[in-house]
Amino acid sequence: MKKIYQLGVEATLEVIGGKWKPIILCHLGQGPLRSGELKRRIPQVTQKMLTQQLRELEHDGIISRQVYPQVPPKVVYAITDEGKSLRELLIAMSNWGEQRIKRAQANGQPIELSHQEHDGFLAL
Repeated sequence: MKKIYQLGVEATLEVIGGKWKPIILCHLGQGPLRSGELKRRIPQVTQKMLTQQLRELEHDGIISRQVYPQVPPKVVYAITDEGKSLRELLIAMSNWGEQRIKRAQANGQPIELSHQEHDGFLAL
């Protein structure tokens, strides 16, 4: 069956939509990581959700999964060239969010940005 999108943004959101995928990509933008290291860097995500998001990103060709034959198995995730093509989009999203937070802070809203840089996206 033919897939039909109403807008191009639908195809983008299908691949990187959701709370965790852009965060995962930011961390992987700094270099290949094992699942356990990603979990430590994103403590709010459950292991089940992290695994699901990694599988989806791999299925869509955004990240690669390298399994090393050792005991216990070592699995490393890295961004593919297709994933690197998201660089400008992710930087723009990050900049937009940072400006929104600054406006909210200026209006007296109790909001904080823990990490004020998006180095992972810059390194893509």
